[in-house]
Amino acid sequence: MKLRVYLDTSVVSALHDYRDATRQRETVEFWKRLDEFEVSASDLTRQELEQVADSDLRGKLKESLQRISLHRLTEEMKSLARRYVAAGVFAPAMFNDALHVAAAVLTRQDVLVSWNFKHLVNRRRRAQVNQVNILNGLPTIDIVAPPEI
Repeated sequence: MKLRVYLDTSVVSALHDYRDATRQRETVEFWKRLDEFEVSASDLTRQELEQVADSDLRGKLKESLQRISLHRLTEEMKSLARRYVAAGVFAPAMFNDALHVAAAVLTRQDVLVSWNFKHLVNRRRRAQVNQVNILNGLPTIDIVAPPEI
């Protein structure tokens, strides 16, 4: 059985972000291994990529999504994201980060993969997310960067 992996927008965008050569290279290496996993994202990822101003880059990013299953955002996901915010796991301005986590949790992913170290990929945040999940009878989730998987 393949590991179920949810990608947030930062992983998709890093494929074509040449400002950080190491991160871009590590993302390309991870992308070569996508077939090892059951990979998904949500409509939120697609919506965030739609906001990229450069139309050529936006097209490349959207093309990258073709290898990924996209989950529709649900009211249950939005409600869980609001619970994360209410519990102080995420600030209100970080609602989309909370929504990515909620989408990953409620679609029963094993791992959320992100390059967002400030808001997602850190031990404290992961512990807080999983505390809310346990209190709500939901599964825990691991949150890692691409090189960690």
